[in-house]
Amino acid sequence: MLDVNLFRSEKGFDPEIIRESQRRRFASVEVVDEVINLDKEWRQRQFELDALRRDANRLTKEIKNLKIVSSLETLCFEAGKDATEVISSTEETKKLIAAKELEVQEAKSTLDLKLESIGNLIHDSVPVSNDEANNAVIRTWGDRRMETNLRNHVELVKRLDIADLEKGADVAGGRGFYLKGDGVLLNLALINYGLAFLTKRMYQPMQTPFFMRKDVMAKCAQLAQFDEELRDSLCFLSGGSPVRWWVELLAGDVGIKLCAMADSEGDDKYLIATAEQPLCAYHLNDRLYPQDLPIRYAGYSTCFRKEAGSHGRDTLGIFRVHQFEKIEQFCITSPNDNDSWEMHEEMLKNSEDFYKELKIPYQVVAIVSGALNDAAAKKYDLEGWFPASSTYRELNDEQAKQYVHMLNSTLTATERTVCCILENYQTEDGVIVPEVLRPFMGGKEFLHFKPELEAKSKKSKAKEGSGSQASR
Repeated sequence: MLDVNLFRSEKGFDPEIIRESQRRRFASVEVVDEVINLDKEWRQRQFELDALRRDANRLTKEIKNLKIVSSLETLCFEAGKDATEVISSTEETKKLIAAKELEVQEAKSTLDLKLESIGNLIHDSVPVSNDEANNAVIRTWGDRRMETNLRNHVELVKRLDIADLEKGADVAGGRGFYLKGDGVLLNLALINYGLAFLTKRMYQPMQTPFFMRKDVMAKCAQLAQFDEELRDSLCFLSGGSPVRWWVELLAGDVGIKLCAMADSEGDDKYLIATAEQPLCAYHLNDRLYPQDLPIRYAGYSTCFRKEAGSHGRDTLGIFRVHQFEKIEQFCITSPNDNDSWEMHEEMLKNSEDFYKELKIPYQVVAIVSGALNDAAAKKYDLEGWFPASSTYRELNDEQAKQYVHMLNSTLTATERTVCCILENYQTEDGVIVPEVLRPFMGGKEFLHFKPELEAKSKKSKAKEGSGSQASR
């Protein structure tokens, strides 16, 4: 949420800067004036409340200084004035204060709700467009494989027998999966290598909770826009006791809502969409000092998302799934100078270096203004090369949240990175293990296709060929 002072021209700020940012987001400009008016209303009510409190303090002091004398059961001032009038005024003022406090709270809540609907200030370097086709390619790296007839990651997963999607769907529903064998080892190798990679760069590893209280999540994610997009319910049992949870998948990056139906704590909870969310909440209500900054975390977590991909290849295999692992860079910087933007570039360099060491070709893309979420001031996507489809596809993102001076960057969403490794390292007989991952896989250098699966595949192709000839 933007600092309300930015809307106050009398304090030297220029609200036109916010209006221009909204225009570049292709969002409402009128909302800026609504915030300005609501801010004035809230401050007026706060002024009236402060005046009432001053009156109450004055009356309280006056009563304390009162010398009460007993004369025919009448209370009176030393100067002869009737004290009952002062006491009555004090009681009336207390009632006015209570009513005014409610007005102030309502005005502040209305103001904050409107403030939350305004996006962060767009950085000047962000390309202005409402069409992601206009995302700007900043740079590319690596030699792309351009051979024809390469297997895609869906087929490679089957040939290697490293995941069971059918059993996963039977147990968990659509896009459920079991990783198995070398698939587990390769996924864990990426996790461990990612943590080791960031630890060498002075990031503190953190394994976060996988769910958060609703009131805490609301401080770290935009929940309101997902209220009408909830779907799907499941039941969980906790420790054998009949504790029922209502699980609702949310679109976008908020995660999955866990509504406690018989929770002893009485709190709604959300499964996280990224380690960024609990890491953001880690310092909730903490006081951070300049000498503590910057703070660098390497967050590891399982993540949960609806991932509503509409294209066929995105919904197959393990590329776009509801549950996946991720290593997240999360940094807190000083609000001074260009510290946050310098950290943004550092995190992007980390991601690029990570994929360079994996020897995966990639491109860095600056996301257009109209596609940024409200929290982001600027965002890069790092897209890996998928040779089977001859296209770059998103592997991670980096975004800056300048107004709170917190930055996050996905180093690797491991299942997606596994898909990219499979396509780029495939051979006729299997998949080469990237050199940097071998120490985390017990020295294994090559993943062989399973012979029985290879034979089935060849038979299937032969049948397809004979069938097409017969049709001719």
